[in-house]
Amino acid sequence: MPHLTTPPAAAATEAGRLGLGTPGYAHPLLAPVEWAELTRPGTPLHWAVLNVTDGPGGRPDAHCAEAAGRLRDVGDPGRTGPRLLGHLAMRDGARSFGELIGDAHRFRDWYGVGGFYLADTPADRADLPAVRRVVDALRGLGDGLRIVLGHGTHPYEGYAETADQLVTFSGAWADYRWSLVAEWTADYPPELFCHLVHGVPRTHLEEALRIARWQGAGTIWFTDRRGTADRDPWASMPGYWDEIVSRIGPGVSE
Repeated sequence: MPHLTTPPAAAATEAGRLGLGTPGYAHPLLAPVEWAELTRPGTPLHWAVLNVTDGPGGRPDAHCAEAAGRLRDVGDPGRTGPRLLGHLAMRDGARSFGELIGDAHRFRDWYGVGGFYLADTPADRADLPAVRRVVDALRGLGDGLRIVLGHGTHPYEGYAETADQLVTFSGAWADYRWSLVAEWTADYPPELFCHLVHGVPRTHLEEALRIARWQGAGTIWFTDRRGTADRDPWASMPGYWDEIVSRIGPGVSE
């Protein structure tokens, strides 16, 4: 896949300012402060993912419903405010169409999500028709639903016309700081791309933000938490939460 080291033609602009995409905090009982912080006025949140048990769970969860309701009340989630996205586990295409759409219905019925995050979305050209079928069915569940494809790498370019946003990097800081951007991304606005990076030291936060802007990402999630075999780096709040909010929040010039 062609890559380049120069920045794409479009950089983050006032209309598409850098914002945050939370890939999935722990259950609200385990992370009450984290969920509460997402609703703090001035937090530049684009979306947050609700993941009960690798999906919506087997029955409605009152604690998740409460957290979902608070987030829906922030701003205007139907248009310009943050979206709560339901976590749909694609497992690189291993889940069936019926399983995914069933999970989506439960997320809509139980938690009123404003869209979906398709975790571990396949990235190859051959998988595009199957992914497009799922996305088309999800859009039929309501008006204005936001669809984010969690590839974690640069996919085949055809996916850019399929969803509202693509996660084109998900991984460790050690890899991100030397990463390259696919050449085709220069033809699309920053709002299409999201980067999720764990293990970013506080001392390198500004460098990480420069890389995101340089590579044309509109949504980010940077954390100093590290991923291990038994630890989810996205489950808790970054240690420098206040700092990153202040760096990219309203009124910050880019």
